[in-house]
Formats: sequence, structure tokens, C-alpha cells
Amino acid sequence: MKDNCQHSRFFTNRECEYFPCHRGVDPDRFNCLFCYCPLYTLGSRCGGNFRWTEKGVKDCKECTFPHHPENYRRITERFREISALAEGNR
Repeated sequence: MKDNCQHSRFFTNRECEYFPCHRGVDPDRFNCLFCYCPLYTLGSRCGGNFRWTEKGVKDCKECTFPHHPENYRRITERFREISALAEGNR
């Protein structure tokens, strides 16, 4: 994926009623771009710090991976993998 838009890789929404939605990330470096993590759909292959609840729901409360600015490329590099999942659900 060609990535020429450096200015659109990061934003912080301090007006959000949930900001910051995860503990342990510097508020000045908290990236809200992937508020809803695109890697969620990869289930246990997402690479984040998640757990499964007793009801089998993926709980990402302790995962800060998508909120670190330096992880932008690592997330976007997996878009083909996510797209392949969507393709299989037609």
C-alpha cells in the first residue's frame, strides 16, 4: 500500500467522552484514528493484547496497539488480510 499522506495518520479527539479509552497511553500521543480497530475482525490473529470473555466475546480493553502512532503502518499492511475475510463472507 502506497502511503504518501503523512498528515492523515494521526489525530486525537480530546472532545470524545471516552478519551482516553485505554489506560497506559500518553494522551499527547494517543491516536484515535483506529477508534474501532480494523484488526478486531481477525480474531485471535489480530496480534493485540485481548482476552476472550466467558461468553466468547473478544475483549480489547487492555489493548492499546491501534492507539500508538508508530503502529499505523503495521495496521494498514494487514488490510488485504481483512479484505480477504470480507470476500469470504459474501
